[in-house]
Amino acid sequence: MNDSSSPSSSPVVLDVWCELQCPDCHTALADLDALRERYGDRMDIRLRHFPLEKHRHAFAAAQAAEEALVQGKGWEYVRAVLDRVGELDRVGEPLLVEIAGELGLDAEEFDTALVDGRHILIVDADQAEGKALKVTGTPTYVIGGERLDGGKSQEGLRARIEEIADRLLAG
Repeated sequence: MNDSSSPSSSPVVLDVWCELQCPDCHTALADLDALRERYGDRMDIRLRHFPLEKHRHAFAAAQAAEEALVQGKGWEYVRAVLDRVGELDRVGEPLLVEIAGELGLDAEEFDTALVDGRHILIVDADQAEGKALKVTGTPTYVIGGERLDGGKSQEGLRARIEEIADRLLAG
């Protein structure tokens, strides 16, 4: 019999405050891949948006990521955009729509979503929550109520996340 109330039966939640025009967030993908490999469905890695003012296409990219999530390829889209972070700075929103098409998503719907702003409230809510948690840069992680700032350095963060996750899963 499985006791669903025990801490180890539900996944540990790792919120990743990220923005899709941030080279450091691209670097963090390797750590996220390693965490997915190690924990599988015992860790729920959630993308949280924190577009920085210094990146002019970050807010649109966050909205596009939400559209990709609706269309079933959220993290795949995030990875594809982060893989082209330098190009996004030069090309802007047309690149977001182009990447959607390359992934087999409905590119016209992406274009419409960016115009009608259907995902703005999600992005705004994430950003407001991030500010309340004192997120100042990306990537920043929140696990077990603890904020780990990777905006200045990501060194040792994955080990710290694993330490917290292991403790939470041991319950």
